[in-house]
Amino acid sequence: MGYTPTIGLEIHAELKTKSKMFCGCKNAPHGSEPNTLTCPVCLAHPGSLPVPNFGAVSHLLLLGRAVNATQATYTEFDRKSYFYPDIPKAYQISQYKFPFLSEGELAGIELTRVHLEEDTARNQHSENGYSLVDFNRAGVPLMELVTEPVIHDAETAVHFAKELQLLLRTLGISDANMEKGEMRVEANISVSKNSELGTKVEVKNLNSFKVVEQAIQYEIERHKAVLDDGGELQQETRGWDEQKSKTFSQRTKETAKDYRYFPDPDIPKIDTTAIPEFKLSSLSEKLPKLPSKIRDEYSNLGLTSDQIDQILSSKELIQTFNKFSESETLTDPKLFKLATNYILTDVVSLLEELDVSINKLDIEQYLLLIGMIADRKINSRVAKDILPVMLKEDVDVHQYAEDNNLLQVEDTEALGAIVDTVIVENPEVVKDYKDGKESAVKYLVGQGMKLSKGTANPELLLEYLQKKL
Repeated sequence: MGYTPTIGLEIHAELKTKSKMFCGCKNAPHGSEPNTLTCPVCLAHPGSLPVPNFGAVSHLLLLGRAVNATQATYTEFDRKSYFYPDIPKAYQISQYKFPFLSEGELAGIELTRVHLEEDTARNQHSENGYSLVDFNRAGVPLMELVTEPVIHDAETAVHFAKELQLLLRTLGISDANMEKGEMRVEANISVSKNSELGTKVEVKNLNSFKVVEQAIQYEIERHKAVLDDGGELQQETRGWDEQKSKTFSQRTKETAKDYRYFPDPDIPKIDTTAIPEFKLSSLSEKLPKLPSKIRDEYSNLGLTSDQIDQILSSKELIQTFNKFSESETLTDPKLFKLATNYILTDVVSLLEELDVSINKLDIEQYLLLIGMIADRKINSRVAKDILPVMLKEDVDVHQYAEDNNLLQVEDTEALGAIVDTVIVENPEVVKDYKDGKESAVKYLVGQGMKLSKGTANPELLLEYLQKKL
């Protein structure tokens, strides 16, 4: 009988608020000069008192609505005691028995709880053996989400973490950049040959999706090897060694008793039903269109899963496609797909090339451009010539095409003149076609398009050439 891995995730994410969790210091720990965003509260000076940031609470409760969590009517903050150089008070203000949110579900994974706490300071270790502490991050609002132990492979764990990151960004409550430490994943892993859970090992502070997958896979194989050799696993906390691609022991795993939780006497209990902004109806009104609904809508419109994932990977693309969905112009799925194809190929590459935001694109004019393509007033080549102009300056697409002689030529006399010129200038290709090489006509069409500077209707041009030949 083989081993069954069981994985539960604990994911921390810094919330986007103007100030820190319990004081008025600016919440901008990344990129600021070290130790410049501090005050007596977040440095734990004697006599300083914390005041909860209700903006952070609102962010957390909004997430709760998105994942269908149960919102607590009564909640409190606790002191979680432990001494590290990155904890100024020698305790962290967190939540224990009464979190803001419990239960819920995301990406098919059941949630245990979601609570609020304050982030720690940031340790920086130098090569000469010194460690420095930057307290700018101390006190930043930190969300912790805990899943049920219902995940059984690394791929599912990574998928869940990606979905959570996407949801946090869609809600606008966290940037969740893992490379900046704005989102950190911790995995609790055990293996067993029966229905009982094995010894749990926690791997902390995994800072990329690739590392999450590697660390979980490594731990599963390590657990199997230890048990196969007749050894016993120790409940412990481990870290990830990037250079060696393996985990290493940090300390034996603490229990809740070790942290000596007790309610923080300086912070009043919170009744969420007594605050209008925290009521379920108010929070529901703030919910944007969620990724799951976006997937369903765009899938029904014929977009591929890769296209949908590309859209969801960018907040600006999501906003752009929300405007598409609201437009009466794109009610036809064919037009929607046409608009999508140009955005996700030509426009995206142009944004990078020109170093501009997609917000520069005038949606009304862009949809006019798509309509002109669909109505065969311009062809694909002309459209691709107009797009960079649209990203550089404000233009009336139809007027621009007209002023620059870019409207598609369908006039019988004009097309006839182009066909005559092409045939006269390419006698060898004409001979090849008449000798049975049907593909030769494609070259002639290309020459006709070149002669017309891309304005000829290629289908009509082909038809006229074949008739003439």
